[in-house]
Amino acid sequence: MTNENPNETTAPSAASALFDLRTVIAVLFAVYGVLLTLLGLFGGSEADLQKAGGINLNLWTGVGMLVVAAVFLTWQRLRPTLTEAPPE
Repeated sequence: MTNENPNETTAPSAASALFDLRTVIAVLFAVYGVLLTLLGLFGGSEADLQKAGGINLNLWTGVGMLVVAAVFLTWQRLRPTLTEAPPE
């Protein structure tokens, strides 16, 4: 018999970190952010810029989505989900 605390938590497993909702959201924002950033850099026309008042909306939206993805990944790294220790 051990004197361990029954409420003791352990570090997150690789599977729980991978399927954490923050990681899934970060990946989705990153994928769409990369696509929009590339479209803003290499796609679009002068007519598209004129419709948006001279602002490259695809570029700025893509950069914003990449920042949000970085925030979610940082949050997940700094505050990982802790799971309860398995019973013995």
